[in-house]
Amino acid sequence: MNKIPFTKEGLEKLKKELKHLISVEGPENIRAIEEARSHGDFSENAEYDAAKERQSFIRGKINELRSVIGRSEIIEIDDGPADRVVFGRTVLLYNTQTDEEIEYQLLGPYESEPENGKISVISPLGQALIGKEPGDEVKVRTPGGIQEYEIIEIR
Repeated sequence: MNKIPFTKEGLEKLKKELKHLISVEGPENIRAIEEARSHGDFSENAEYDAAKERQSFIRGKINELRSVIGRSEIIEIDDGPADRVVFGRTVLLYNTQTDEEIEYQLLGPYESEPENGKISVISPLGQALIGKEPGDEVKVRTPGGIQEYEIIEIR
């Protein structure tokens, strides 16, 4: 069973989401199903169908989160010298093709938010960056073609 890397904060966020699903959304959904049942005929009861579909989604999400939490591994973000790219570090990159700088923090797959500068260590770019040093260059295949980056700084 593969461990899934998390920061302490990221795992706590996932646990809160699980607790919310179990203690808030699940009971709300049960009430919605009971309310829809009270309307009678199930053959043309869109509310009932929607509530049952939502119930299936909630149960699936609860099972997924329990599995992920069971396989989680908290990785402490190292406060030591930032001489290599490791989990939790923030990396300033220079795209040699677009002449732009971009900054990413490398986190686990469930903490990834590329639009907010957080990428997964298992993403193509994350995998290419792990273990590299400032000044190293990496090439990454993306849907838009191969991108080349130079590592400017690691924090």
